[in-house]
Amino acid sequence: MSEIRHNWTKEEILTIYNKPLMELLYDAASIHRLHHDPNTVQVSTLLSIKTGGCPEDCGYCPQAARYHTNVEGNDLMSVQQVKAQALRAKSSGSSRVCMGAAWRNVKDGEEFDQVLEMVRTINKLDMEVCCTLGMITENQAKRLAEAGLYAYNHNLDSSEEYYKEVISTRGFEDRLQTIDNVRKTNVTVCSGGIIGMGEAIEDRAGMLVALSTLNPQPESVPINALVAVEGTPLEDQKPVSIWEMVRMVATTRIVMPETQVRLSAGRTEMSREGQALCFFAGANSIFAGDKLLTTPNPDVNEDMEMFKLLGLNPQKPFIKKMQPQTVEASNSQYQALGEKPKWSRPEHKIERNEVAKVKAKAIK
Repeated sequence: MSEIRHNWTKEEILTIYNKPLMELLYDAASIHRLHHDPNTVQVSTLLSIKTGGCPEDCGYCPQAARYHTNVEGNDLMSVQQVKAQALRAKSSGSSRVCMGAAWRNVKDGEEFDQVLEMVRTINKLDMEVCCTLGMITENQAKRLAEAGLYAYNHNLDSSEEYYKEVISTRGFEDRLQTIDNVRKTNVTVCSGGIIGMGEAIEDRAGMLVALSTLNPQPESVPINALVAVEGTPLEDQKPVSIWEMVRMVATTRIVMPETQVRLSAGRTEMSREGQALCFFAGANSIFAGDKLLTTPNPDVNEDMEMFKLLGLNPQKPFIKKMQPQTVEASNSQYQALGEKPKWSRPEHKIERNEVAKVKAKAIK
């Protein structure tokens, strides 16, 4: 079971997910030890470089402009602000900075040029740089790679079937196309999803089918537990149990042996014992810092105390792949093309999204 397979079926993954827990944990931990140091965990810092005002209707997201939440929007941060945050993250033990912007897709222009400069700046600090900026074209992916980007995050969120119950403003195929564009460069792929959005276990398996059948498989897979935010369509969803998280982490580890499985949103609801079980089951990456874009996250000092208690060590940067070289803007081989790609807009109606939108209009 430790071989890399790209032909997993939903039925096979469901069988793994539903194993007796002790058997599932043993299998996952055994595979994890074949491919990773079980006492090393990557620490990443997620930084919202542009918050709020997003035109998408993702049912889980407090940054969507159409919902009324307590998220305060801000314009794109400066390169110096980002550098200061990156240095702070590095001093706290992070080896990677992931920059997120609340955009539907990247648009060529001054703001994207500024993000490229942020990538160059952080890479020169000898830290891995990840970006999550929405859909990108092949040329934009190449410009990011040239600047020194290490990873690009673009989550599938859920199965293709359930995706339509959460988001109506973009299609599942757009996610796959963006990942394909990233794969045309030397940038690694970070792609995972969220559990606890009302999906069935079959949808969780379906998401893992979509991820594991990519060739190559994503180098990093974040497993998020929904953080239900007031004002979003999913505000009334009950939190997933720690046992669901453990099963999801363990199953992900088994079907994607070499991938870094990232324990992401929802950690504030997990005890140290629960997180320890997730690490044993194969999670070997976390986000540190007091926020994950806009939702709460454990304090970095708490995480370091937990690492000490469990005998875990932060992973050093560029262990899995060599540090990319940064090409300065003046020497760039790739220039802005002013592209206007036609990303899909299914625009079907999702009842709970519509209700949340009407509520927001009434409040505003």
